[in-house]
Amino acid sequence: MASSLSSILVLTIFISSLSLPPSLVLAKDPCHFPAIFNFGDSNSDTGGLSAAFGQAGPPHGQSFFGSPAGRYCDGRLVIDFIAESLGLPYISAFLDSTGTNFTHGANFATAGSTIRPQNTTLHQSGFSPISLNVQSYEFHDFLARSQVVRKRGGVFETLMPKQEYFSNALYTFDIGQNDLTAGYFLNMSTDEVKAYVPDVLSQFKTVVQNIYGQGGRYFWIHNTGPVGCLPYVFERVPILASQVDEYGCASPFNEVAEFFNRELKKAVEQLRKDLPLAAITYVDVYSVKYSLISNGKKLGFPKPLRTCCGHGGKFNFNLNVGCGGKIKKQGKEVLIAPACQNPAAHVNWDGVHFTQAANQYIFERIVDGSFSDPPTPLNMACYRKGH
Repeated sequence: MASSLSSILVLTIFISSLSLPPSLVLAKDPCHFPAIFNFGDSNSDTGGLSAAFGQAGPPHGQSFFGSPAGRYCDGRLVIDFIAESLGLPYISAFLDSTGTNFTHGANFATAGSTIRPQNTTLHQSGFSPISLNVQSYEFHDFLARSQVVRKRGGVFETLMPKQEYFSNALYTFDIGQNDLTAGYFLNMSTDEVKAYVPDVLSQFKTVVQNIYGQGGRYFWIHNTGPVGCLPYVFERVPILASQVDEYGCASPFNEVAEFFNRELKKAVEQLRKDLPLAAITYVDVYSVKYSLISNGKKLGFPKPLRTCCGHGGKFNFNLNVGCGGKIKKQGKEVLIAPACQNPAAHVNWDGVHFTQAANQYIFERIVDGSFSDPPTPLNMACYRKGH
């Protein structure tokens, strides 16, 4: 009798489990990412451009680091919050040779970077010569040389990642915005900008494939944000009043960003087919950023398009006098582009980049997978779609 009751109980539990969500039946352990290797532009640059071309000076960094920290922001970037959530230290810029520690990864991003190399200098255009293909060359070099250095032992061993970290690391990408603005800044039409997007994404796929070929398996890829909501874009490229949406953003630029993102998603889907062992997460940061701007007043950001650190004009932004800009008065340098008193009440930091408060808002909405394809939380991004 007891045996019969036990059999019935086991059968009942089994049948009940069939009605539970798969995540509860086949619970997976969180991933362990021992390192992060990041590729991108200013949205995730933790000191690359500053190391190569001179520090982003005060008041950058004031809200968290207390002084400039290589970031074009008053504090932390989304990539910093990602590192924090994974229990890792902030990622040192690959180009920064001062006080760096690469034990848990490296950041190859630089402000102004594009996917497709630009035929211009940083001084001429503001776009970094360190495009995504250059970043991939740096990674290739770092992978090999870091192990040579590590074998020296002592302090060298403590500053470099272990060999196995490269195959277990999270590879993050946040790049593409500057590829779109580069075309507009050369007076291209919207159709002309759209026309070169396939080539841009072909080069993007090549870099991901190369990293996969060197052992990378886990990829976290951000799409590009609503560039039409950034003062430095709509203050530089003329638009008609009819092209401004209800939130003050320039619709043509945002439509191109949305086009880029649709094509990027297709590229990611193709990469999943081409790289069968890769777990690739596509993250829709565009929707989060646009939602932040369109709902800014409700979220504690009363003027979401207005720059915190700047000077003059409708949006506190001047193309010729950037954040921290100074002029000479009676032989002395005077700050005329200071930060606002409360950066936490602003979305836009300097007309180009978001504030720490905005970056934290974005991170908190993407970390659980709500805006991802597949809808995978950050700490589960080592699992392949459908597995």
